[in-house]
Amino acid sequence: MSKAFKIFRSVGVNAVIVLMLGFLCVLTINNDVKSVFNPNLADVYYKGNTNENNVSLMINVYWGNEYLGDMLKTLREYEVKVTFFVGGMWVSKYPEEFTNLVNEGHEIGNHGYFHKDMDKLSYQDNQQEILNTHKVVKAYTGADMNLFAPPSGAFNNYTIESATALGYKVIMWSRDTIDWRDQDTNLIYDRATKNLSNGELVLMHPTQCTAKALPQILEYCKTHNLNVVPVSDNISV
Repeated sequence: MSKAFKIFRSVGVNAVIVLMLGFLCVLTINNDVKSVFNPNLADVYYKGNTNENNVSLMINVYWGNEYLGDMLKTLREYEVKVTFFVGGMWVSKYPEEFTNLVNEGHEIGNHGYFHKDMDKLSYQDNQQEILNTHKVVKAYTGADMNLFAPPSGAFNNYTIESATALGYKVIMWSRDTIDWRDQDTNLIYDRATKNLSNGELVLMHPTQCTAKALPQILEYCKTHNLNVVPVSDNISV
């Protein structure tokens, strides 16, 4: 065996070892991070009970006060209840608007206090974001929330552990209207309803176009025998 070949083989083996170690390192680092693109995680809900004709509208609220009134009016007219995931900072700043959601009988969920990327936070910081919102909502309602929707769908193991320790279930979604970005009523309607099926969790926000699309979305659900229910009713077995 030539000296050159031995050197070549040695370099090749070392390169493979380095690549394998690098790959293992990446797996170790990323093991703690969970993202919206993995729908098979334990302790996280991406869909409700598919055996029932129920769907849920999840409305995340940190802004959009000017359109909440129209959305509440539509929900009242169709006699349906949804789940509003509220930011603690928003509740503190707009207590009257928040109280309107509660008085209409809608379910209230936790959406963190400062809309932080939870996947970048420690266990303690994850817990603080959830707990601070829990406290401010309880101060107004006297009720304990138990559903947590991570801002931007970003979370890690600490998020799940801290939420569970506080008695929360982590809620994601099965379809996203992306209404915060795409101000198009027809597009929002299509994303919310196309092939809509049992157990779906539909994410939306209080935007102008969503408020306009909401009657059409609820009409679609009605004509397709899909009951619009709060998230807790949807995920219960």
